[in-house]
Formats: sequence, C-alpha cells, structure tokens
Amino acid sequence: MRDLVNVTGIVLKSDNYAEYDRRITLLTDERGKITVFVHGARRSGNRFMATTEPFAFGNFVLTEGRSAYNMQQANISCYFEELRTDLQGYYLGSYILEIADYYSRENNDDLELLKLVYQTLKAIVSERFSLRLIQAVYQIKAIVVNGEFPGVPIGRSLKPGTVHAVEHVMSSPIEKLYTFELSDEVLDEFARLSDEFRRQLIHKSFNSLALVEAM
Repeated sequence: MRDLVNVTGIVLKSDNYAEYDRRITLLTDERGKITVFVHGARRSGNRFMATTEPFAFGNFVLTEGRSAYNMQQANISCYFEELRTDLQGYYLGSYILEIADYYSRENNDDLELLKLVYQTLKAIVSERFSLRLIQAVYQIKAIVVNGEFPGVPIGRSLKPGTVHAVEHVMSSPIEKLYTFELSDEVLDEFARLSDEFRRQLIHKSFNSLALVEAM
C-alpha cells in the first residue's frame, strides 16, 4: 500500500465525478491546494458523504497518485453547519472559499491563508460582526497574506477610523483579526476602500460575490 499522507485542511469545492465518486479541492496546511478523489462518496450511507461538502474542516488521510490524491480517512472537526440555514452567511462563506481557491496553489505554504479562511468562517457563524465588515476585512487580509497589499493610500483624505481599521487588518495576527466593530459611517468608507483594493488586485469575477451583493 502506498504511504499515507496526513493533512489538515478545508474543502473549497466539490464536484460529482464518475457515477458515484466526488472530486474535491482541499486547501491544506502542508501541501497547499490539492485535488482529492473520494470514491463512492455519492452512494447512500457512504461514510465520506458529509466530508466532501464545502466548508468541512479537519484532518484528512490520503494516498498520493500521479496528479491527485485519494481519500482514505477523514476526521472533520467543524462542518460550519450554521451556514446551511443562513443564506447571507452561506453566500459570504462561499465567496470566502472562492477567493481562497483563487490565491492558493499546490505545494504552496498556505498555512496563513487556511487560518484566515477558518477564522473568517468562525466570525460569520458567531453573528458578532456585520457581514459587511467581515467581507471587507477578509478581502484586505487575503491580499496582505498574498504579499500584494500596497498599504494605506497616501495623500487620500480618509477618516481616522478607516485608517486605523486598515492598519489593524494589515498588522494583526489572524487569530486577533476579528476583534472590532466600526460606526456605520466609517464602515461605509472602509468597505468601499476594501472593494477598491479587490478590483485593483484580484483579477477575477466570483459567482458568489454577485449573490452577496444582491442580498
């Protein structure tokens, strides 16, 4: 039997494959973004059925093939079930996964991105923060983690609260990222600025973003 590969990760997307199988994309700590085939996952009662759904986070035991992996075991620690009954949260969560899919690469060191996705989904289901704030923070921090963020715009008239918010997102460890709220006025400016950075630096259209913006 081939050597087993243990990874910690989250399911970014899942597609049907062949008659009963699924092909999932995992964002992992150890190997970046990888493709995993899960044989029989669509059969009724299969033990892997729930583990192949997007948002499933945990430990996965795999075997490595030529161009992909095969699932052997999974120990899911968090399914983020709350998103299944919260349409707005689900759409935003899906957008979070889409950006992670955009930025991640196979064999990358994606630990910071994985932590960012996990902490952002936890912030969504906590219901402690406005979804607009979470989206704005995530967009900026994802760009920071990818090493592309240009910093606070120089020579632009911004509210002090907006500047502080951007600086907090830039410098804070992921675990302490979601620790603040903003007044409506500051949040409006902060969210607009975050969207400007996204349009400038993330060159992709996201299906889930259209749904987020329509809510």
